Amino acid sequence: MLRFGKSFLCRVRSTDGAEGISVAHNTMSILYPIFVNRLQGVFVSQDARRLDELLDKALVYALNFRLGGLGIGIPLATIEFAILDMMGRIAGKPVGQLIGEIHNTHIPVYQATEWREKPVEESVALIKAAVEKSQAQAVKIKVGALMFMTKDLDARGPEGRTEAIIPRIRETFGDEMALYADANGYYKDVNEAIRVGKLLEEYKFSYFEEPVFFDWLDGTKAVADELSIPVAGGEQQHSIHAFRWLLANDGLDIVQPDHYYFGGLIRSLKVARMADAMGKKCIPHLSGGFGFIYMLHLVSAMPNAGPHIEFKGYTDLPIECKTSSLRLKNGQIKVPTGPGIGVDIDPDYIKKHRVVKDV
Repeated sequence: MLRFGKSFLCRVRSTDGAEGISVAHNTMSILYPIFVNRLQGVFVSQDARRLDELLDKALVYALNFRLGGLGIGIPLATIEFAILDMMGRIAGKPVGQLIGEIHNTHIPVYQATEWREKPVEESVALIKAAVEKSQAQAVKIKVGALMFMTKDLDARGPEGRTEAIIPRIRETFGDEMALYADANGYYKDVNEAIRVGKLLEEYKFSYFEEPVFFDWLDGTKAVADELSIPVAGGEQQHSIHAFRWLLANDGLDIVQPDHYYFGGLIRSLKVARMADAMGKKCIPHLSGGFGFIYMLHLVSAMPNAGPHIEFKGYTDLPIECKTSSLRLKNGQIKVPTGPGIGVDIDPDYIKKHRVVKDV
């Protein structure tokens, strides 16, 4: 683990000098003790070709599964990304070819937006500006009133915002624009979630994400049973068995593992393949920042990727990619085809980082 201020990188080296680098999620600033004390020792001196098996063993080692969710998922994913980068550079192949077959070379994206705490007209103006800047050909809005951006535990969103913004967004972008909506698990009542879902159906939104809390599996299924609009979810999910239950019981139409939160690309692709076996789509959740690079490789290997994948903007790290501009063109981003992740981080930037010792 390497650290420079709030930036965390993982560097792996083989015994013959091959190297891989990964960029950690920004939450690593509070999770790096788990990386150092509970995970890196599982992988040191092991055969990298056992990576799939080692990822499972790391969850069992020292009962790490008790750490659950992001606590174990983000450090584990950070290690996996670096090992895959190293192996890809050794093999001369992009990461997508290491974890599966290439199905997608260009990834269509939707513009993710926030601003659920703002009045409708201000929200719509900000959403419109974000879409115009990115030139994405689809957009996702927030519904419900999950006020995570304030310290006020009793904060409430603008009254009637959800009911007003749904038709307003359709009016703003027209009938041809693909629209998605995300409640982030806000609704505590199935009937209320169904009511909002019916409104989304009326205005021809393409899916309703996390209508109720993520681990309320039968509640999610109850909502899905009453709606014709597809129900999506999984960004918070850390159990592959929960995904299996939701798929087997038609609780989800679209699975959305987050490759950081869920512990890496290999585990996330397993969820996508389960969904594919059930005739369902996968649209992975994206945490932002450098994560979109890993997202491109993950989706490149998905046989059942959705029509648009999440986009939250570009990384601000000093990088070079010789095989892709990494920028949207006609609503799509080209997947890098160079070895490993196909992206090189400025060596001078890496040198600013120092090894994190035992903590």
